[in-house]
Amino acid sequence: MGTKKYPFTQNRELSWLRFNDRVLSEAMDETLPLLERLKFISIFTSNLDEFFMIRVGSLFDMMHVKAHAIDNKSGMTPKEQLEHIYRAVHPLCEKRDKLFGSIQLQLRAHGVSHLAYEELESVEQKYVKQYFKSSVLPILSPQIVDTHHPFPHLQNKVIHVCAMLKFKSKQVFAVIPVPQALPEVLFLPGIDVRYIRMEDIILEFMDQVFDNYTVDEKVCICITRNADINPDDEAFDVGSDFRKKMKKVLGQRRRLAPVRMEISHSISEHFISYLCEHLTLTPAMIYTTSAPMTMGYVFSLADKLTDTKRKALTYPVFKPQYPARIHKNESILRQVQKKDILLSYPFESMEPFLQMIKEASNDPTVISIKITIYRLARKTKLVEYLCNAAENGKDVTVLIELRARFDEQNNIDWSERLEEAGCTIIYGFEDYKVHSKLCLITKKERGEIQYITQIGTGNYNEKTAEMYTDLSLLTANQEIGQDANIFFQNMGIGNLMGSYKNLLVAPVSLKTSVMRLIDKEIAKGNDGRIFLKLNSLTDIDIIEKLKEASCAGVQIQMMIRGICCLLPQVPGMTENIRVFNVVGRYLEHSRIYCFGSGKNEKMYISSADFMTRNTERRVEVAAPVYDPDIQAQIHNVMDAAKSDNVKARILCADGEYIKKPFTGTAVDSQQLLMQQAQQQATTPSELPQKEGFFSRLRHRIFK
Repeated sequence: MGTKKYPFTQNRELSWLRFNDRVLSEAMDETLPLLERLKFISIFTSNLDEFFMIRVGSLFDMMHVKAHAIDNKSGMTPKEQLEHIYRAVHPLCEKRDKLFGSIQLQLRAHGVSHLAYEELESVEQKYVKQYFKSSVLPILSPQIVDTHHPFPHLQNKVIHVCAMLKFKSKQVFAVIPVPQALPEVLFLPGIDVRYIRMEDIILEFMDQVFDNYTVDEKVCICITRNADINPDDEAFDVGSDFRKKMKKVLGQRRRLAPVRMEISHSISEHFISYLCEHLTLTPAMIYTTSAPMTMGYVFSLADKLTDTKRKALTYPVFKPQYPARIHKNESILRQVQKKDILLSYPFESMEPFLQMIKEASNDPTVISIKITIYRLARKTKLVEYLCNAAENGKDVTVLIELRARFDEQNNIDWSERLEEAGCTIIYGFEDYKVHSKLCLITKKERGEIQYITQIGTGNYNEKTAEMYTDLSLLTANQEIGQDANIFFQNMGIGNLMGSYKNLLVAPVSLKTSVMRLIDKEIAKGNDGRIFLKLNSLTDIDIIEKLKEASCAGVQIQMMIRGICCLLPQVPGMTENIRVFNVVGRYLEHSRIYCFGSGKNEKMYISSADFMTRNTERRVEVAAPVYDPDIQAQIHNVMDAAKSDNVKARILCADGEYIKKPFTGTAVDSQQLLMQQAQQQATTPSELPQKEGFFSRLRHRIFK
């Protein structure tokens, strides 16, 4: 291992693993309902899957292309990073398995039982056997490996039931992929929620599938493959359809090299060696797990419960609130023209924004709607409203990013629907993903052009808007609107190097502007103040600049949910930097930049984390917050997080997280913001009444 260039930094992959360990620690919290704790195990598991597919996959690629490349934050080569990762993951998986077993035992007391076949009652075993014969066996695709049957391709994250079979004196390998058409678990008849996993059913009846053989040894396995395909690896064909290209990329992803194998229990060295040889794996890449290898079923368990059990095993129901400061029975567009509006998800509803787009689609004064889209829900009102606008003759431009990882197919489908409705579709740039969250509505009233702009920190995804903390600013500030208009014009002509007066836009100006803003705080010395709320911090230039600010006496506080390559509190370097995170019921996702304090503070909300990919290789937008009331609302969000002593953890100089010292009253920031949203919500008496004739007439007269 080489020498670290920066003694106040840490490896990004190991930093991420510590974050995922933090997620797993929520499953250890005995104050949480049991099913919610199980969900955190599921989230930890899916996080780890993606980590291996993307980050580990990219390190394997780098090891083959740039074997001697040194990570400047840790001094490690790609191979050394991989060795550290594989070692670090084992204890995390062991912790996960132990927690899963403990929570499952506790759930049984509530009538929720994850069962092995031998634990089933005789009537249940009969039911499962019949289900196997009627619904499973007919759609299985078993295969043996011999001279006429080569070793098959085992698809990414598909569970396979494998066996070593014996026929006479000959041993052969056999495999059955668990069909995607089957449910992940089979729920058993009865009052209680009792279920068995599908691969366990197939494993149990494997001898019936290979009835001419003797089953010597059997196991469930799951292969994780490198999914770090860069669509830009291939040159674009002149005139090629980008959608077709992305469909090809998705096909390639399913066939990339294995980076991990999970197995359900210990098997013989001979069996392990056979799998390693045919899958090009080493023993270090194999993880034995007693927990399920896929856990999507966990999120459907609550639907099987009675109301009484659901209340005992899950969080109290919370519905995002409609803010009382927004009048439901008045035009959202007109309200924004009078005063800026901020929506704070998931505490407040996304509905006002959707209502504004719906209203714009029918408003005769609206000329155009332009929007950037990175991720959408499977079912979305937004697309419906945009299509309606196009069908009503509005100029609707949608810049949709087809390379939003793991949402590519969904975005391809929506782009086709939007195009059919008459929307102008732009697919972005060859070398830069468009990650910004920007929407511009252009109106023409009394001969004048007026802009209404929405800038967000999160996607236009109606599902995640109820799960992620994000901010959405609706403003009629004409200078911001003019910048947004220039932005969309530049996107339309493929110009990344546009000039903007108010918006900070990556890759052209966001990073340099942030560096200048930090320099201004450095000039203030001990009076300098910086607050950053991010998902990740890896950009070494910004890290160095923050270290410089710390050495100048600037007090820096950062709330960083995940990767933080900067180590705080390192004497003589980062002693004036404090880093904490909050992991709770909702995923912290908003990005906020604050420089200075009091009346001189400059505040931005942004789509961009401080990662090199965001600051230099993506199209991102940060917007200034000018309205004092909106600034106060955002400060309220920040103050809640700073005061959290329940879910907050502090990052130490050694890269480990510790619980924030508890003083005074317990504060769970997300719970506090939920309570505030409920208190400030529209009351039933404020709900809109059906608009009468005279009201409609008055609107027409004074329009």
